[in-house]
Amino acid sequence: MAATPPPFSRFEWMIAWRYLRARRAEGGVSVMTWISLIGITLAVFALVATLAVREGLRSDLVQTMLGANPHIEVHYQRGLSSDTPADHLIRGYASVQLKLEAIDGISDAAPLVRAQVMGSYRGRNQPVDVYGITAEDLADYPMIADAEAAEGDLSRFGEGVAIGAVLARQLGVTVGDRFKLISPDGVRTPMGTSPRVSAYEVAYIFSSGQGFVDQSRLYMPLQEAQSFFNRDGAVDQIDLRVADPDAAGALVLPVVQAAGERAFAYTWEDRAGGMIRALKMQDNAIFIVLAILVLIAALNIVSGLIMLVKNKGRDIGILRTVGLSQGSVLRVFFICGAATGTAGTIFGVILGVIFAANISHVYAFVDWVTGSGVADLEARGFFFPSAVVNPGDLAASAALSLGLSWLITLFPARRAARMNPVEALRYE
Repeated sequence: MAATPPPFSRFEWMIAWRYLRARRAEGGVSVMTWISLIGITLAVFALVATLAVREGLRSDLVQTMLGANPHIEVHYQRGLSSDTPADHLIRGYASVQLKLEAIDGISDAAPLVRAQVMGSYRGRNQPVDVYGITAEDLADYPMIADAEAAEGDLSRFGEGVAIGAVLARQLGVTVGDRFKLISPDGVRTPMGTSPRVSAYEVAYIFSSGQGFVDQSRLYMPLQEAQSFFNRDGAVDQIDLRVADPDAAGALVLPVVQAAGERAFAYTWEDRAGGMIRALKMQDNAIFIVLAILVLIAALNIVSGLIMLVKNKGRDIGILRTVGLSQGSVLRVFFICGAATGTAGTIFGVILGVIFAANISHVYAFVDWVTGSGVADLEARGFFFPSAVVNPGDLAASAALSLGLSWLITLFPARRAARMNPVEALRYE
């Protein structure tokens, strides 16, 4: 008795390949195969490209948020007993800074004095958010030290202040001008607290590309800020930058333990958690919508296989008559459909990756075709996200396409396998 051939034997692949190469005269099967292949390719390409742009948007937003802001902020609670200070100030911050920088994953710890004052210059007044920081720590913030546009010299930070471009424009100051900062929490006298007024030279004007930073923020040397805001030997907070921003949450516990019992910390994700969750929800919704597009494209495979089964009824009858099992027939037509879905998935993923890698050229091409003025829009504050290929998104897109195309292929393949050879050959 002859041995039963194993599943997906060489002859099954040979028959399936012959059917996929069917000529137009044999029922137009090859045309349907091409239509199915192109449909799957375009659907997977749209899915991969869209997810890459969405991931690029998230990456750009996170980079923008972290370019001028810390990854983790460390604060102290007000003391509740006579043994602890009744304010929130961090005294002895130098030792705390060393302990925090010794934590694995922390790349920098910056003591900071932070307060709100009023800026005044030639009759113009604007609220100012003051950050007292050392020049070395300020240089670690790329959107300030390497701003998109800047005037002055950051190396002169010790001689003056660094101010956001929008705030400078609202006050009407330029590099070299001296303007006043007015703090309501000034000198304490027997008659009460009088406002403190000091004049500072503008040494550096930065444009970070972040509206709320450029509109209100001013950086002042740490020692000068401690003197101006009555913070002698103390700071308001310590800002931390970490090697991996996505792992900031895991560092909160060791940071609090190192900073002391009154310390508490929150991360950049706590500040922007709502926006990140909204982006994730949108990503899921987009994935579902485009998954429907992939399903519609995969249905073309069913149409092509149904036509193939109908045109190859005589062949199926002959194959069954000479001893081909139902399983072998099912696998032959499954290979026909699965090969189309697999090839379309591979081509779609490749096109999506190429699109993401050349997104800047895509923007330039759209600008050339439509005359939209991308450069002009970017100059006005609009930004066009980059495209970042996430391996997880690629795997999910490929798995979705392969799963759908392979699953729906089973139905026409099963129909071919269950065809009665007598009925198939009755009218031949």
